[in-house]
Amino acid sequence: MTVSVCFDDRARPPLPPVGGAVSDEGDIHLRAGDGNRFMAYAARAAEPSGAGIIILPDVRGLHGFYKELTQLFAQAGVDAVALDYFGRSAGDGPRDEGFEFMPHVQQVTMPNLQLDVAAAIDFLRSPEGGGVRSVCTVGFCFGGSASWNQSALQPGLAGAIGLYGVPERSRAYIGQMQARLLVIVAGQDHTPAEEFQRFDAELEAASVPHRLVRYPNATHSFFDRRQAEFATESADAWIQILDFVKETSQPT
Repeated sequence: MTVSVCFDDRARPPLPPVGGAVSDEGDIHLRAGDGNRFMAYAARAAEPSGAGIIILPDVRGLHGFYKELTQLFAQAGVDAVALDYFGRSAGDGPRDEGFEFMPHVQQVTMPNLQLDVAAAIDFLRSPEGGGVRSVCTVGFCFGGSASWNQSALQPGLAGAIGLYGVPERSRAYIGQMQARLLVIVAGQDHTPAEEFQRFDAELEAASVPHRLVRYPNATHSFFDRRQAEFATESADAWIQILDFVKETSQPT
């Protein structure tokens, strides 16, 4: 499996177009249906919208970038949880930047991740997690494809968003997808543009509701406050994500 690191410890998520207060935030632990206890980070909006989001990180798992992103979603009115992938293989304690993640990435399976995401959904729907009425997922790189896959794996999921995902890792799930997809593509990413054109056509043929947004000049991991040259793309990506969450949270 070919993977790349999206965000190092110096990366900072861009600021959303709307800002508010966070009523509560911090490290938590969740337990999946198979007994796996794993790290997560949660933030609740002071002025909640009724929508929630689960953040699926890149290959490094839960680290500072995603904790801050969780807070930013809450500031935008979306209760949020970022989860870690490696509870089964690396335990549920904190890790530094030197953590050797690849041996643990290779042990992550989609059935196990499905259980972990389900636990995070249950948390967001509980009074402790905010009691949200609709839940989306959003993922980056390794987590981008995993997020799209939740459309097929999580009953009642409102929507699934992926940035820098790889269509090949989601192709087997297309026929079972139910929740709407938002596919955000960096035009200069490692995956050829033709792959996303094919993915778009496959989703269309399978009648999977989706929207594909492509930023032609953006590179992998463009969604980073340090990358000022992609500030316009990052700002638009925030708008796309928040609009999608709002749209999918409305009764149909």
